[in-house]
Amino acid sequence: MDTERIIEKLDAYLGRNDYAGAERHLHYWIGDALSRQDRRDEFTLRNELMGLCRKLGKKEDALMNMERTLELGKTLGLEHTVSWGTALVNAATVCKAFSMPERSIALFEQASACYEALLPDHDGRLAALQNNMALTLMDLGRLDEAESAFRKALSVLAKRERAKGEEAITWLNLADLQAMRGASPEILRDRLENARAALEDKSNVYDGNYAFIIEKCAPVFGHYGYNEYKDILLKRAKDIYERA
Repeated sequence: MDTERIIEKLDAYLGRNDYAGAERHLHYWIGDALSRQDRRDEFTLRNELMGLCRKLGKKEDALMNMERTLELGKTLGLEHTVSWGTALVNAATVCKAFSMPERSIALFEQASACYEALLPDHDGRLAALQNNMALTLMDLGRLDEAESAFRKALSVLAKRERAKGEEAITWLNLADLQAMRGASPEILRDRLENARAALEDKSNVYDGNYAFIIEKCAPVFGHYGYNEYKDILLKRAKDIYERA
């Protein structure tokens, strides 16, 4: 099985916002892996599927694919690989999405140890891990640790090219954290303006990933009263998807 080609096709579905097509695509190739009893390919594809089911809000499917992915990873002896770290991050994010913060933080901590041992300090996966782990720490009320994780994410992203979308998400997360602390309007405005500057940076490429990011950011801006900018982002995302 050419998993690289399959993932490229998956990305094409996601770039068009065609989640139903993406789900059918993954189920088809998981069926193929099962028919060949290829556990390595099954691990790779279920890792993708649990994340997709999370996005679609399919709790039972997400948890089932999560458990199977982790089981396969252990069976295959992948526990000291980047692939295993990625599976742990995806599993932790699933648990976060479905209100299981204690299990989520345990998985994030395992993923962090794995990634930090194997990845360079400028790797974007480290930033994504810190961002998502910080959100779980917020759920647990561990706000100082959450802010530290967000700052670590920004530190990683500052070393990367074309990471402004991820920077924007991080600044918006920091705005939410400060709101939980009852911060002043000036502090919140600073975080929001940093996020807007990142989204408007000329280095951004208007592709499916950028559309996904701005679609995610738009309601946060609306929540803080930036309704005009929210509408601009949603229209921009729609235009990108229609051109794909």
